[in-house]
Amino acid sequence: MTAGPPTAFLLAAGALVLAPGPDTFYVLDRGLGGARRRVGLAAAAGVTTGILVHTAGVVLGLAALLRASPAAYDLLRYVGAAYLLALGAHTLWRLAARGPEAVVADRPDAARDGESTGAVPAYLEGVAVNVLNPKVAVFFLAFLPQFAGPAAADLAVHGGWYAVLTMTYLGAVALSTHRARALLTGRPRVAGGLRALSGLVLAGFGVELALLGVL
Repeated sequence: MTAGPPTAFLLAAGALVLAPGPDTFYVLDRGLGGARRRVGLAAAAGVTTGILVHTAGVVLGLAALLRASPAAYDLLRYVGAAYLLALGAHTLWRLAARGPEAVVADRPDAARDGESTGAVPAYLEGVAVNVLNPKVAVFFLAFLPQFAGPAAADLAVHGGWYAVLTMTYLGAVALSTHRARALLTGRPRVAGGLRALSGLVLAGFGVELALLGVL
């Protein structure tokens, strides 16, 4: 077993982590929608937990089974697509129903409107956004062995490092978004427009996963 990840792995993994995808835009959406910093950080932690779940799937052979079963892959793909569509549509519906001020999620009536304001919902949703994307499982199955080899311990270590990179980047996204939200408190239309964009992108990723996310 190697003492640490090779530089080539860190560079490749870092580039992949930085590529914008559903995970990034979900954290951005929660950072804008949550009045407290921990909401965005919890979303980032949820996505990172999903990375660890996919790593375990590779180590235990579950990702290989998923790739070998088109029916199971498609089932997970459609569930994941529907979930992304639901998250994006919910954001857009709230903005349309309440106007740009709906970006503020800690109002007394936010819970009655169905807004997920707490860290726990943000964490669980982050897990679901990542775990329900079978493309991540298949990607990990192809990516990790290129650097770690077939040994389970090496696969786990490299997957763990990928998770560290993910949390570092998404944590920075969450903190930056929270800071931007504070700066935009007096400009609800701008903040609402940013959140509408994140909702549209999440829904778009759902459509892409449903239509193009094939093996």
